[in-house]
Amino acid sequence: MASIHICSHDDLDLLAALNKQLIEDEGHDNAMNFEQLKERMQAFIRTDYEAYKFEHDGEIIGYALVNHLRQPLYLRHFFICRSSRGKGYGKLAFKQLLQLLNTTNIDIEVLHGNKVGYEFWKSLGFKERSIYMRLEDMND
Repeated sequence: MASIHICSHDDLDLLAALNKQLIEDEGHDNAMNFEQLKERMQAFIRTDYEAYKFEHDGEIIGYALVNHLRQPLYLRHFFICRSSRGKGYGKLAFKQLLQLLNTTNIDIEVLHGNKVGYEFWKSLGFKERSIYMRLEDMND
């Protein structure tokens, strides 16, 4: 059983480190360094977002970042630490997070190349609603 705790400013180093791993694992092109990610997380939790850390047996196993002003709620980040994957913690943490948030409706985005993430969310019952696209600099 995982426990979920709301993060505070004291958790910014942890959140930045976990966010860096999430960026790497999902293949995102975000090139921010640790300090930039820490500032970004601080800005998130100062505004419409709440960050949650997941623990199991006193060890951090992941985190989530949720926008509480959007309806349905928007799950911007969801990350399970590499050493904790494949043990059912992701599904458990997600289900517990929904209970904590008192919701059964939530939106997410999955990067196109993140097949592992896509399959994880599909296994939880998520269905596609749109295709988000971006035009990059065409001069490259």
